[in-house]
Amino acid sequence: MRHVFGVLVGLVVAAVLLFGAGWAVQEAGASLAPLPAESGSRIWIALGVMAAIGLLVGLVVAGRVSPLATFVPSMVLLAWTVVYALDVRRAMGLVPDDPTFHRLLLQAGRGMGLLLTTGVYALLGILLFLPVLMPSRWAPRFQDEEEYEESGEQDYR
Repeated sequence: MRHVFGVLVGLVVAAVLLFGAGWAVQEAGASLAPLPAESGSRIWIALGVMAAIGLLVGLVVAGRVSPLATFVPSMVLLAWTVVYALDVRRAMGLVPDDPTFHRLLLQAGRGMGLLLTTGVYALLGILLFLPVLMPSRWAPRFQDEEEYEESGEQDYR
């Protein structure tokens, strides 16, 4: 059951990293264009979203959830990075850019493209894959009570 919950958490983390981070990066003006003077509150909202995403990633990486919670988003990010390295046109074709989409989704898509082309998704993918390699993350949290009772019956005099 823990691993099923881990897969669900991993899907949420992948969506947050793709769409939330893409939107926040684009909203913060990371497209190398100078920010207008009146963008004060938008910048703070985007930076708050980035901080929340960082907190979520940190909790998933350092927490005792299933390692699948980090494996799912790491495979999404690393697979997209490999596709980008092999075929840029195909990888950029996965970015939502159809004018019929909602404005926020288009903005998130531009941010996703920026994060992909700068290698940030590759770095995050590797960061999220490292907890999968730790054997202690795959072990159950508690020992069986039978094993505990057997060891408790020994006489230590």
